[in-house]
Amino acid sequence: MIVKKMPILQGFPDFETVKKLTKSYVLSEHFVPVFYDIETTGLSRNSTFLYLAGAVAYEEKNWQMYQWMIEDETEEPELLKIFSEFLQNFSCTIQYNGDSFDQPYLEARYQIHGLPSPFESLPSLDLYRELKPVKGLLKLSRMNQPSMEAFLGITERTYCDGGACIRLYKQFASGKKPEADEILMGHNQEDLFGLGKIISMLSYLTLFKEDYDVLNCEIINDQLIFTMEIPYILPAKFSNHSEEFYIIGQKSRVRLLVKAQNGRLKQYYSNYKDYDYIPSEDTAIPKTLSACMDKKLRRPAKRETCYTWFPVTDDFIQNPMKQKTYLKHCLPYYLSTLK
Repeated sequence: MIVKKMPILQGFPDFETVKKLTKSYVLSEHFVPVFYDIETTGLSRNSTFLYLAGAVAYEEKNWQMYQWMIEDETEEPELLKIFSEFLQNFSCTIQYNGDSFDQPYLEARYQIHGLPSPFESLPSLDLYRELKPVKGLLKLSRMNQPSMEAFLGITERTYCDGGACIRLYKQFASGKKPEADEILMGHNQEDLFGLGKIISMLSYLTLFKEDYDVLNCEIINDQLIFTMEIPYILPAKFSNHSEEFYIIGQKSRVRLLVKAQNGRLKQYYSNYKDYDYIPSEDTAIPKTLSACMDKKLRRPAKRETCYTWFPVTDDFIQNPMKQKTYLKHCLPYYLSTLK
């Protein structure tokens, strides 16, 4: 078995940033995370095997990278045991698509070899699953790890992709390419470093979780411009729009421009199933009130028709609390329309 350990001197976020970004996911006050990524000879848990496991852990005020690569299939049980013992030191795992692939794959291999699973009481943070809401906001065509890295400006990799690595490992294990270990471990290292970059994208989720402050609101040419501050530095600038709004974010500031109509704004409501839309009035009302109306005059509200109108007054422009209430209701709707 080939074992490698090395310090990560740059390219990984500092520990406090990781802790802050994951504060809403941490199930224990004792925060000891481990990033990990695995390499396998295929997707099937029964007919393929694990040949490499890589991890990044915070030790003695530095991030350390660990890698274990087996030289042939017979060493897989040993690798599984080593990785299981290693995971005992941590309070949660962080990976990309790990809940759907990495962890189920490993659990199956542990079961096949009659070994206990190390994941039974170990919480998991799957960055792929958590970042799904930002797909439309950031105009991501795909949600795989290379696409996420490309958005962050990481466009080139030194080593081959996962599919090529499988073919290369088989050549390595058969003795045809004994020097291929450097390429295989290099690919895994790039995946691990990518996790360190991608975790910073959790900062975009603050817009979905109302984790922002409204700094200013002004009206220019019948457009309301909200300036918000979020508690993180965004890893990359973004912008997007629809017919109703335009949003742009950079560093820790986000600006939202919303079109007003005749000095009025739409106030959207998320519980649209509790409302009926009244076309003649261009407004939605609770079903408890519309029940006595003629059915021809009402229709069940949809997400896009569940709104009422309110006038944009000086009091609203000068009241951050009212602006935050408006954004609490409407920003989730606006973001949901971005595909």
